[in-house]
Amino acid sequence: MKRTVSRRDFLAMSARGIGAAVVSYGLLGCSSSEDEATVQASFMHGVASGDPLHDAVILWTRATPESAGAVLVSWEVALDSKFNDVVNAGSMRTNADKDYTVKVDARGLEAGKTYYYRFKTGDNTSSVGTTKTLPEGAVSQVKFAVMSCANFPAGYFHVYDMASNESDLDAVLHLGDYLYEYARGEYASEDAAELGREVLPEGELFALNDYRTRYAQYRGDASLQKLHAAVPFITVWDDHEVANDTWKNGAENHNDGEGDFDQRKVDALQAYFEWLPIRPYREDDNEEIFRSFNYGDLVDLHMLDTRIIGRDEQLTFDTYIDPTTGAFDGEKFEQDLGLTDRTMLGQLQMIWLQGQLLSANGKWQVLGQQVLMGKMFLPAAIATQQLTVAQYAELGALAQLAARAQAGDPTLTPEELAYLQANQHKLTPEVLALLQLPSIPYNLDAWDGYAYEREVILGTAKSRNQNLVVLAGDTHNAWANDLRDINGDVVGVEFATASVSSPGLELYLGLTPEQVVPTEAAITGLVSDLKYTNLADRGYMTVTFTPEKVSSEWRYVSSIKSAEYTEKTERRMSASSAAGNPGVELG
Repeated sequence: MKRTVSRRDFLAMSARGIGAAVVSYGLLGCSSSEDEATVQASFMHGVASGDPLHDAVILWTRATPESAGAVLVSWEVALDSKFNDVVNAGSMRTNADKDYTVKVDARGLEAGKTYYYRFKTGDNTSSVGTTKTLPEGAVSQVKFAVMSCANFPAGYFHVYDMASNESDLDAVLHLGDYLYEYARGEYASEDAAELGREVLPEGELFALNDYRTRYAQYRGDASLQKLHAAVPFITVWDDHEVANDTWKNGAENHNDGEGDFDQRKVDALQAYFEWLPIRPYREDDNEEIFRSFNYGDLVDLHMLDTRIIGRDEQLTFDTYIDPTTGAFDGEKFEQDLGLTDRTMLGQLQMIWLQGQLLSANGKWQVLGQQVLMGKMFLPAAIATQQLTVAQYAELGALAQLAARAQAGDPTLTPEELAYLQANQHKLTPEVLALLQLPSIPYNLDAWDGYAYEREVILGTAKSRNQNLVVLAGDTHNAWANDLRDINGDVVGVEFATASVSSPGLELYLGLTPEQVVPTEAAITGLVSDLKYTNLADRGYMTVTFTPEKVSSEWRYVSSIKSAEYTEKTERRMSASSAAGNPGVELG
């Protein structure tokens, strides 16, 4: 008989220390049974830091043991890279129960300071990491690198390498899909063998050791190690840390015969907390990862979970398409889309977020989360994939010519009339019906599928005239949107990052290189609040806040299929929004 893991079970496991960090307050550290026998180990997975506070930061490493048994690991935190001025130190034992990972919550630090850290075990010393605590008081600038969607077999992690060369970052915001759960040979793996990037384990990830093995492979990547060592990460998960299109009770990529989903989720989240430098929201709970970071008087960063804790199952277009006639039931679709009890965040997280926004005093209120919040409405014929963008443009123009001819428009040229006569047969009743359908959301996995909660968030920010910036990942493409509420007012802006390596709409739309720019222009023309998109390149964005404005810059790599790369400077783009005057301005 299968056993379902309940929330109580999950909390009990968390209370036993799964994913927890050892708290270290100073030079006395946290010594743990140093006289007991331990095995030798090395540091093959680098070092990392994350979740900075004004007086603390999470430090991470993994000890790779030479044989079975516990490993004693010590750490040092210093104000200088030579460790002459050590301010925090201690030691702990790790073992197979923690997958030999080490997490230290280094406390007693000073606000707005750069620190250096390292780990030791036996005669081996790790590489040196650099981290920062949050600043207090008046702050003139905060700069984040924002990224998501790193698929190991799809190509090299050059995006991580390029970001590691940024010298003035305060943090990396990783908005999910830190890894992918697919088996070898599946999604975006066509070049994996040639690139030497076939996934481990070979099969799809279901159990704890599967997820641990995949994390170990990712964390062995030199580019990812370089970025982790250079700057603290602030992370949230998306769906692929568990399974594709996860929601609170299941996932699109969890099928019959694949075991109990709740157990799979518990295992996936345990591995996430073991391998990422993240501080639990509460000491006894590793499921809730929504949390805030305050960068003085300038930025309040609120990291959200739009996947695990509260999301209702996604709507799907095929539910509303008659299998016999192909007719789309727009009335039923709109009714379901607007349900007020339909949730992405869940009641607990929504109450928390509203409380944060209503009490926050930072100049900028920033939501770091996974999916697009901007209203990405496309003509229904395109959104339901009954017509491509190019087909819609061609047939729409043809229909306009036909309407002008029927109305007796005297300005029609002989060339236009000849074109209409040669192509009139394409305007079948079915095509004309498709062209008359309204615009609808193209991505029901995003906030467009959870419209009521989006309005609650926008209304909360609007009630205090806050400068709202939403950061998003998930789609594998770059976007910039105005965030407009139901009353037509622009309440904030959204900047979304391209992927580290996962393919985007250029693959799904089958775009040739020559079609990319015209298609980008066509889509921005079709979506009223969309100001910018990049549909073809892998990269990341930097988002810089000052008291006067927020600026985003999208940067791209030349290739992820070659061991060498350069920056694709011709595709670099920037945008900004002024404090007190929301709206995306390009350039």
